[in-house]
Amino acid sequence: MAELADDEQPSLNQGPAKSGEPTSRTASAGRRTARLGLTLGALGVVYGDIGTSPLYALKTVFTLDRGLVPTAPDVFGVISLVFWSIILIVSVKYVIFVLRADNEGEGGVMALAALAGRVLLKGSERRAATVLALGALGAALFYGDSVITPAISVLSAVEGLEVISPAWAVVVLPVSAVILTLLFAIQRWGTGRVGAVFGPIMLLWFASLGVAGAAEVIRHPGVLAALSPSYAVLFFVEHPVIAFIAMGAVVLAITGAEALYADMGHFGRAPIRRAWFAIVFPALTLNYLGQGALILRAPAGRENPFFLLLPDWAQLPMVVLATVATVIASQSVISGAFSVSREAMRLGFLPRLRIRQTSSHQYGQIYAPGVNWGLFAAVLLVVFAFGSSTNLAAAYGVAVTGTFLITTTLFLVVARVQWHWPFWRLVLFGVVFGSLELTFFTANLAKVTHGGWLTLLIAIVLFTLLLTWRRGAQLVTARRIEREGPLRDFIDTLHAANIPRVPGTAVFPHPNKETTPLALRANVAHNHVRHEKIVIVTGSTANVPHIPWDQRLTIDDLGDPDDGIIHISAVFGFQDPTDFPEVLRRSATHPLAEGIDCEQVSYFVSRITLRCTRSPGMATWRKRLFIGLAHNAASHAEFLHLPEELTIVLSAEVPV
Repeated sequence: MAELADDEQPSLNQGPAKSGEPTSRTASAGRRTARLGLTLGALGVVYGDIGTSPLYALKTVFTLDRGLVPTAPDVFGVISLVFWSIILIVSVKYVIFVLRADNEGEGGVMALAALAGRVLLKGSERRAATVLALGALGAALFYGDSVITPAISVLSAVEGLEVISPAWAVVVLPVSAVILTLLFAIQRWGTGRVGAVFGPIMLLWFASLGVAGAAEVIRHPGVLAALSPSYAVLFFVEHPVIAFIAMGAVVLAITGAEALYADMGHFGRAPIRRAWFAIVFPALTLNYLGQGALILRAPAGRENPFFLLLPDWAQLPMVVLATVATVIASQSVISGAFSVSREAMRLGFLPRLRIRQTSSHQYGQIYAPGVNWGLFAAVLLVVFAFGSSTNLAAAYGVAVTGTFLITTTLFLVVARVQWHWPFWRLVLFGVVFGSLELTFFTANLAKVTHGGWLTLLIAIVLFTLLLTWRRGAQLVTARRIEREGPLRDFIDTLHAANIPRVPGTAVFPHPNKETTPLALRANVAHNHVRHEKIVIVTGSTANVPHIPWDQRLTIDDLGDPDDGIIHISAVFGFQDPTDFPEVLRRSATHPLAEGIDCEQVSYFVSRITLRCTRSPGMATWRKRLFIGLAHNAASHAEFLHLPEELTIVLSAEVPV
């Protein structure tokens, strides 16, 4: 249904006041309901990760280093560190500033890198490429986070069984494995059917966090003094080494901050901000204060302060609720991994992946089988290798803090080049947030030998894969162009040779309109005929998420409007589906496409066979890695949504 612009809306002042007032109230109520729905949706999807941090953050801080004793100065210092880290990194940096840096409504490190690369491209291609590579590093670190988050979240929730009865410790790993298996198994159905219940569940979760923490704070109101930043400063001054080590665990309280930005495209910045300041931030603050008060009252409670906040009768229900909440938290990073993979693929850092839409209404709801089962294998391996959330916490943090630093760097690029921030503001932002995040990062590097190597290894491997694919694709493109030859010369040859025409339309997907599709050359060379209509379609991806159809297509007759050969250029946003049949249907009304029957076409696809050589351009081992990735890529026809029964594949060999 079309919506009216503001100046086209019917005036409520026309006619009797009584008839206008209910309409006004109804419209206002409708807007409030819509805002509430978006806020509730943001609560369910965006805040699952950071919302489950109270399960393990303080527990890890007080068990990471036994030199940290549960005295009032130390507890107040830790709580103050947690509170002000949340204030500065989440509330100020992400919610207030970074959410402004949207790429056509989309967020996340890859979208930010694309935005920064686009604004730099006008000045220097090298700088733009460097920024995109930095985004690829951020994506690699995010994959590491996507492995750790489901493992530590589910383990920390199921470990609540040990609080109820130590005898249940033996079932923690098997139950966690079953939950994770079910979680990854249902991904192929998507989140559309269950997404509606995420918000209410997380609302109940945050209400439980707030109530549990508030009950302890009411009993010991003195803990409110920990909100003063002076305790964090004194903690660092009196115990610099212990405080530095504690920072490596304090970061666990803000590990879901990147999700605020990554999921902006689903809900918009306003609902995310409303949910944060109205619900999430107060609930987290109360719970961390309550856990601090509990540790002061009963120092033995630092082994698992979250569940000990609750009375005995409430612990088992909270274990169940926490498990559901951690599944939702895990769902958000898994879905995020799917989205990051698609964006990396569109920006040229990954081969074609099998991507399946799981919703006919929300384009962001997708399923990537290869990514899903690769994550599942890695998560399950991590769960059994580390055995507990405490052990796994040592591996957590390096990837997250690395992503924080990359986001800050890319944000400063956008703020300087696009928003024209003055130098002093850039320096102030970089010093305040960059120095704090650098402290978090270096503190977590101290945990590398205790498990932090895992996320670094994942990031290094994936970063190598991303850069190798991008460089290999550039080499193949250059050598493929040499074999293809100029398209204009080939068309002239067709005219001169008077090649016979056969009825029908042949569509040739091709990267550009300067060179000749290898499949077109092969078809003419082997069959000695050409089709009545020849359509060469070029698809390219812009560094923006979406491009409207009226701005997407350009049709060219290639110099001769009567020879039946046309070229269609389609520019896609990196969130738009690459659907070439739809491109053909949208182009059919153009005068140059007259006579094309979209239901009676043949699609000719060039399948490239890669051969490794010792030619310069890339190390041999990287060439072999590139060829291996290419062998496992989704078919070109599938990626372009070509109907299988109408697609003909012709092979050609290209050296790498």
